[in-house]
Amino acid sequence: MKFSVCALGLFGLLLLCKAAEDPVEDCASRTYFYIGGQYENVTQEADASQKNFLNTPDGRKGWASYFLNKGFIVYLIDPPQRGRSPYVPGSEGTIGLVPVSSVEQVFTAPEKFPNISTAYAQASLHTQWPGTGIRGDPIFDQFYASQVQLQLDPNISDRLMKSALNALIDKVGANILITHSQAGPYGWVAGNSRPDLVKGIVSIEPEGPPFVQLPGRGGRPRIDGVTRLPLLYDPPVTNITRDLKLVRYPPPAGKEELYISCTLQASPPRQLVNLSKVPVALVTGEGSYHAPYDYCTVGYFQQTGVEVTWLDLGRLGVKGNGHFSFLEKNNLDVADLVLDWIGRNVRGRI
Repeated sequence: MKFSVCALGLFGLLLLCKAAEDPVEDCASRTYFYIGGQYENVTQEADASQKNFLNTPDGRKGWASYFLNKGFIVYLIDPPQRGRSPYVPGSEGTIGLVPVSSVEQVFTAPEKFPNISTAYAQASLHTQWPGTGIRGDPIFDQFYASQVQLQLDPNISDRLMKSALNALIDKVGANILITHSQAGPYGWVAGNSRPDLVKGIVSIEPEGPPFVQLPGRGGRPRIDGVTRLPLLYDPPVTNITRDLKLVRYPPPAGKEELYISCTLQASPPRQLVNLSKVPVALVTGEGSYHAPYDYCTVGYFQQTGVEVTWLDLGRLGVKGNGHFSFLEKNNLDVADLVLDWIGRNVRGRI
């Protein structure tokens, strides 16, 4: 049996669905590149697009081609008001760009900035980005050129993406979602809305941690746990602040320098009615800024009845990854872990 995949970029996603039984022919290759442009002194946040799943910035095979060669149909998705789904002037909200410094410090070279306010202990483990990860390096320049504008109001993005992704899922049918970063909540909302069609979710370092927003990271907290839009709980939630009782749990003993405390539900926790029908894999790079808190997101799903597998890459022997593990030097090693998880947890459901 073959499948199809859809993906959104940084904040992106892949959707995998059933494919025909015809053999997949690897008869051609594809690359892309950027020419021209200059760095601007921008200060607002921004985003990547589906291009990040096509090829790596140093020209190696990306996940889209790799999954195609493994027998999947791959859908590459740009959220509304981003990339190929462009913002129309006069539409609601505000569009912004990504600062070069943020890309360097958070995504491509966090190990080189140990003294910034958002520094974290695991940054020193980041070794897999191709090139220096600093502006002026040709690989970094190609990556930064792929960054696009995005809607700065996440409430608008969440609402528009829910409608668009539900429409796509209704059209293509049974699928596996692969999400990254900002697209994490998009996948949770889709699984909540279409639990009979979303057969599995692979979430690479989704927005987190649950319920709160970390200082210096921007954005808005996910008041429903891992989303800003409502999820279906049992017992039902009619008032978020009143019904979801929260408790702060300390980090594991002796590891206070590596992990943050987690905000989760008090006991007994409400259960996720629809998302509990969808198996989840959460992928974390050992050198990523998500390393201190993705365990909280895993704990949230364990607490709410979701079948979740934590693909903690460093502990699984895949070393040195940051936030963009699917672009880094060992990107296909990460893909193989994902494929193994799909084979063991999802294929029998489609």
